[in-house]
Amino acid sequence: MALSMKSAAFMLETRLEDAARGDVDALYELGLAYSSGTGGVEIDMVAAHKWFNLAALHGDERGQACRHDIAEEMTAREIAEAQRMARAWLQTTIQRAA
Repeated sequence: MALSMKSAAFMLETRLEDAARGDVDALYELGLAYSSGTGGVEIDMVAAHKWFNLAALHGDERGQACRHDIAEEMTAREIAEAQRMARAWLQTTIQRAA
């Protein structure tokens, strides 16, 4: 159990760093991790929507399709929260880059 938690933490850390640098594949892979529990990440559909949304904003068609698929299973409130989280992440990332 501790090994899978370390594995998930390492995967998240490295993919977050790549995502902050604008790596669209990292954004998409974070969405996959949160939507499916890949690498021991706890499933969180709001976080998954956030990452798929960010990938879609960068033109990733896979992110667009996945965002659409999971949105069908989410409430309007959950989608709104995911969108707020995506905007906050963008704002933080832009401020760090400046």
